[in-house]
Amino acid sequence: MSRDILSELRRDLPGEGSRCVQYTRMAFQMLPRMERPRILDVGCGKGGPTLELARLSRGRVVGLDVDPSSLNTFARKVEQAGLSDRVQAVRGSMFAMSFPDGYFDVVWTEGAIFVIGFERGLREWCRFVRPHGYLVVHEMVWLRPNPPRAIYDYWKARYPGISTVPENLQRVPACGCDLVGHFTLPEDLWWTEYYGPLERRIRQLRHKYAADPAALAVLEGEQRDVELYKRHQKWYGSAFFIMQKSDRG
Repeated sequence: MSRDILSELRRDLPGEGSRCVQYTRMAFQMLPRMERPRILDVGCGKGGPTLELARLSRGRVVGLDVDPSSLNTFARKVEQAGLSDRVQAVRGSMFAMSFPDGYFDVVWTEGAIFVIGFERGLREWCRFVRPHGYLVVHEMVWLRPNPPRAIYDYWKARYPGISTVPENLQRVPACGCDLVGHFTLPEDLWWTEYYGPLERRIRQLRHKYAADPAALAVLEGEQRDVELYKRHQKWYGSAFFIMQKSDRG
């Protein structure tokens, strides 16, 4: 029941909306011009950034994800966009990717590297990047050091590896990469693109499931997440890290 409610709750939230995609474009524009590159999008989900990468690069893009429902949605989007000749949806785990070494010009990931961890992801995924190719990571970060205990405990429970931008920058060389550039996303982005729409959906579903205590309990837990964000949004957000595989990689 809880999985069904969460799926209904998050269905069609504008997390891949135009404001988010503009930062995918910004990160891509920090890469040098490449002629029809091969790109791997790890943890592609429903494929919003993946399709944008195909349009921007005019290359071949593989979207990898473990969730069949998200991949089915992604595959439908690919067909509707007329990109089936250049974009492929692949079901697989980021922990056990079987692509050839050095196959991709770019390995890209947005909001997914937390599953494996920033350092481990860079170290393990470098092997799939050609010499002097690129890795681009959109990652959750602390926007300021020393966050309040309530939000620190919340994020450490969900993502123990969450770090500040300077801490992640210090890790890049040890992971076999050189920094090309980085930028943080605006502090209000996650309210307009996720938490605000999520709160409105919670209100709608509370009416629909008013007689279902189990569903209401799930919705109450999601509302607590929203309230935490309202109180502490200046402390956490996300950033893009654009990196080039070095001779150490």
